Amino acid sequence: MRRSIILVLAVIVVALIAWSMFFAVHETQYAIVTLFGDPQHVIEEPGLNWKWPAPIESVVFFDKRLLVLDEPAPGEPPREYLTLDKKNIEVSNFTCWKIQAPRQFLETVGTRRDAEAALGDIVSAELGNVLGRHNLSALLSIDPDDLQLDEIARSICATCQAVALREYGIEIVDFRIKRINFPEQNRASVFERMRAERKRIATRYRSEGSEQAAKIRAEADRKRTELLAEAARQAEEITGRAEAEATRTYAEAFGQDPDFYEFLRTLESYQNALTRETTIILPGDSPYLRLLNSIEAIREPVPQPGYTAEQQVTERSDGAE
Repeated sequence: MRRSIILVLAVIVVALIAWSMFFAVHETQYAIVTLFGDPQHVIEEPGLNWKWPAPIESVVFFDKRLLVLDEPAPGEPPREYLTLDKKNIEVSNFTCWKIQAPRQFLETVGTRRDAEAALGDIVSAELGNVLGRHNLSALLSIDPDDLQLDEIARSICATCQAVALREYGIEIVDFRIKRINFPEQNRASVFERMRAERKRIATRYRSEGSEQAAKIRAEADRKRTELLAEAARQAEEITGRAEAEATRTYAEAFGQDPDFYEFLRTLESYQNALTRETTIILPGDSPYLRLLNSIEAIREPVPQPGYTAEQQVTERSDGAE
């Protein structure tokens, strides 16, 4: 019985030792086999591998995926930087990085936490150095030509990548600035200056707009004057041609029967001029009244042979009755 227990224990120990000799590497991992803490070889391909049991050999795993470092970290106060024109700003950024040389990474930093601490120091130092060579307008401006955020980010990324790869075996894939703000104690004065600047720009835009509006109105008035003048000229031409045609028509009518034409025109003149509200004082022999005088002459009784004027008047009165 005792021998059986010892045999079972021996089998369990052998199984545990055999189990500790094998390890699996995931496709998202690097594996480094160490001999008493000294790196021996790096396994980059996924699969099942073996090693000598601990403590002879051990395995250290590192993430081979793209990692992101946020600065400042959640819960940390923002970091302040000084620009070339002596403006204090708070900058938040992130860095995308991955392990390029696992052995060097293990020998220099060893863990992701230490790697991010070292990487944060490199990025912060270079960020302060680059921002100190640029004015605030290169970071914050309403003019797209003044902004240089992309150039600044590329410069920081290139410099930090060279240092991180040389010192720690870390490849910096990308660097971006997420947010730029002003310190709390300077924020009110900065915003006031920004409002004054926007007001000045708005005033300039309004002035330019008023100038353009005046030019447009002047041009519209000029075109209006030209159009009215051209219309008046055309109207005078049409009126002149119409009057000439009317004169020609009157002349033709007058030429056919001058007496009758004069008679009709005189009657039209009487109809238009002699109304109940019109009073005309003219001498009795005026040429204008010749037709009226002729009508009155017709109305006067003409003496007939063998009758006196009184008899004719009496007869006309009897006939009227």
